[in-house]
Amino acid sequence: ENNLQKTSAPFATHSYDAFISPNTLNLSSFTKLMKKLQEIHPEASRDKIVDALLEVRKNNKGILSGLSISSIVERTSVIL
Repeated sequence: ENNLQKTSAPFATHSYDAFISPNTLNLSSFTKLMKKLQEIHPEASRDKIVDALLEVRKNNKGILSGLSISSIVERTSVIL
């Protein structure tokens, strides 16, 4: 029952560096982020949103922590 603490899920399955540690963006924040981005960009596929998020992370020295969700949404929307 403590599996979530022991393992981390890949952020995207098609990119070798697309791995998010549990400390970088927790699942609740990721879920909120995806929901918000899907509402704003209904035409974008989940994969396209994830790719845009990865681009935001890359442009922010490889991390998303420290950015507010609204800032991440804003930067991701520019890419989408």
